[in-house]
Order: sequence, then structure tokens, then C-alpha cells
Amino acid sequence: MSEPPPSAAEIVARIASGATTPQAEVERSLTAIEAGNARLNAFSVVLADRAREQARYLGLGSGETRGPLYGVPVAIKEELDVEGCVTTFGGRGNSTPAAADGEVVRRLRAAGAIVVGKTHMPEFGAWPYTESVAHGHTRNPWRTSFSPGGSSGGSAVAVAAGMVPVAMGGDGGGSIRIPSACCGLFGLKPQRGRVTSAPHEHLWWALGTAGPLTRTVLDSAIVYDVIRGHLPVDRWRAGEAGSFADAARREPGTLRVGWSVVSPAKGVRPHADHVVAVRDTARLLSDLGHEVREVDPHYPDITAAFVPQFFAGIRTEADEVEHYERLERRTRETYRLGSWVTPTVIDASLRQTERVSVKANRVFDRVDVLLTPAIAHRPPRVGVLDRTGSVRASLKSLPAIAYLSIWNVAGNPACSVPAGTGTDGLPVGVQLVGPTDGEEVLFSLSAQVEQARPWPLVAPRS
Repeated sequence: MSEPPPSAAEIVARIASGATTPQAEVERSLTAIEAGNARLNAFSVVLADRAREQARYLGLGSGETRGPLYGVPVAIKEELDVEGCVTTFGGRGNSTPAAADGEVVRRLRAAGAIVVGKTHMPEFGAWPYTESVAHGHTRNPWRTSFSPGGSSGGSAVAVAAGMVPVAMGGDGGGSIRIPSACCGLFGLKPQRGRVTSAPHEHLWWALGTAGPLTRTVLDSAIVYDVIRGHLPVDRWRAGEAGSFADAARREPGTLRVGWSVVSPAKGVRPHADHVVAVRDTARLLSDLGHEVREVDPHYPDITAAFVPQFFAGIRTEADEVEHYERLERRTRETYRLGSWVTPTVIDASLRQTERVSVKANRVFDRVDVLLTPAIAHRPPRVGVLDRTGSVRASLKSLPAIAYLSIWNVAGNPACSVPAGTGTDGLPVGVQLVGPTDGEEVLFSLSAQVEQARPWPLVAPRS
């Protein structure tokens, strides 16, 4: 069995020791992309020449100028601007290349990361399955007849297949955590306002954020330390927090952990594999010395907060593309169905968001961390969105977002942590949710779980 590809932290350390170079790491990444992308359909664009040039340039620098991601190949989800690439949002609505990197991409490059390409997503990230008319089906590297989830599915596949150690995604209702759970990765949605949305004021109003998908907890923490921080344009700003990388390297101490498999969404029941994973993780945490007990989170109804912002997010992005007529029929249907979301409705939705946050956070009066399933269903077979309109696609999406979207509304940090495999042989993830501005405790606890219960760094070839 071949040695797994190195993590981002390992790449930086090996370059510093002289054991490898940025050029060698880029070639390793491009070779893996060449070997697997035709089968998995993770990348929409591969920037081989530009990545090699950036690696050569970095190789000329001195050690004093090296950032925390020096020489690390990264992939970027299609909703983030990369200079010279069309920001497709997963469809065909745009045709003009971006004039500059978005702020998150700029920060990654400033830290020494090398962008090797952009990754597939469903159009506008509307659905938790990475399928589109424009780009077809992206496939789970654990078993290619199954979905990797979404909307950051291309990014998840790129990392889980060993093409890159880090890929950027976005999460407006679970879109980092869903594909992380489906592909056996660590994926954290940070506190609302932790990562800038510049040049935009917001991403789907209060719901969305950008963030990485990684194979290790420490890699995620390192990336967040690079991209975190707000700018004047940002509508929301998170509170103070220390270094996430430091948090991932230290013990969490004894925590009060509450677990629950009760679904926040009425009518959704978790698959038995997910119930087993939550119970097993609860036992593990107890064995590690934490105070663990079952709780009832008393979830509030998020409908009046989430639904208007979902529609408003789709409509805002659709209004900004160059060629509305090229959008998928389902996207244009969703646009029409959201015509009732006026500025007055959005304002009311944001007020409801604040009320949901207060109610959802009451559970943290009793516990330090909440443990739940990540998704309710098992990864479906590819083609789940074929021949579906907006209503059917929404119904098919509900089991994927049931446990996750409430924390987009509430704003809390939450992550999907690998928890083995299910009876179908595909990965299972559990969700850990922290209090407001509680990323540090999640990184510490997740790293402890990772050490006690190591997970595969890459998917076995299906």
C-alpha cells in the first residue's frame, strides 16, 4: 500500500527541512489530478502552468518570507474568484474571467498556498449534491456510483482522493459539512463573520461562509488562521478568538458534552448508521474523560429565517451573472418561486435569525459542546437531482441539511468529524457544535478524537 499524501502541515515542514520543494508538491498534486479527475469529475479548471510558475517563484524566495501554507497546493470552489478564471458558480451564467482574486484567495496566496485549480459545485450551491447540467455528476472517491454530497462536492473529492491536501468550500446550509461527512473529511463551518465575504457584503445574508475541507484537523485550523478576519465591507463580524492552530495542538480539558439524535427538521429521522456513530462517539468522549450525557436541544423552527435567505441568496447571485438565460431550468424556477422575498421580507427574516440564535444557544447553558449526526441519510447514488424541479430537489435535500442548517441560522461554529464507515462501506460523520465564537474548543476536541480514533487520510480506490 502506498504512503498517503502529506498534509498541508507536513508539506510546510518538509519544505522547511529541504526534504521537498514547492515544485515537487505541485507536480505531485497535478499528477494525482491527471490520474483521477476524469473518473471523479472534481475539477472544473486545472491551472497547471500557473501553478508551476507560482511554485517556481516561491522556490526562489528565502526562508524568512515563507508563510504558514508555503508550497501547499490548494483547490478553490467555483463560487470564489480566482484571477483569470470565470467564476461560474457551477453553471454557464458567466463568461468573463475575474479581474482579481477574491480576498480569501488573496490571503491563501499571501500565506504561500499555490492554487492548482477550481472545483465543481451545483449551480449557486443551491443543493447538497454536486450535479449540474453544465458539468455533470461529481463522484464519491469511496464509491464512484455514489454522490460526494455538496455543494462543496468537488472540493471534498479533490481532498479525499489525495489530489490536494486543502480545498476551499462554502457553507450556507451545510455545504462544507455535508461533503465532509460523505467523503470522510474534517470540515468546519466557522462562527458567522469569522471569514470575510469581501468583495461582497455577505454570502446568502446571515447564512453563508467560506472555509476549507481537509484531511486533518490541524490543516483546517492552519487555513482558518490564514483566512479569518473581517474587512469594512463585511456585514457580520465574529467575536475575539485565539489561534485555531494552537487550539488544535492542545488538550481540550474536561468538557460537558451533550448528545442527541433528535432531528431539528420535523419528519426527518436519522439512518441507523448515524445513530450508531453518535452513540459510539459519545462513548469515546466519555472514555476520554469528558462528562457526556444525552440532552434534548429543544431546537427552534428555522423556516421563517432560513427559507427567505435561501431564496434571496439564489436571486441575488442570479441577478449578478452575465447570462441569466443560460442558467439551469431548475435555477430559473427557484428564482421565480422566490419572487415573494422582498427587502421587507429579508429584514423580517434577519430579525427571526436573531431569535433563532438566542433559542438555539440555550443548550450551551447546559453543555460545552453538542454532538449530533452530521447528515440524516446515507450518501445517495449519483443522479439524485436528475429530472427534478425546485420542489423535488428541496425535498431530496432535506435529509442532508436537517442537522446542519440550524447552525447557519444561529451562526455557531459546527464541524463534521469522521466516525468510521457505515454498513454500505461509505464514510459516516458526526457533527460537533460549539457555543458562539467557540471554534477553539471544537478544534481541540476534534483533534483529540482524531488522535484517539484515526481516520483514513484518502479514500480507497473504488
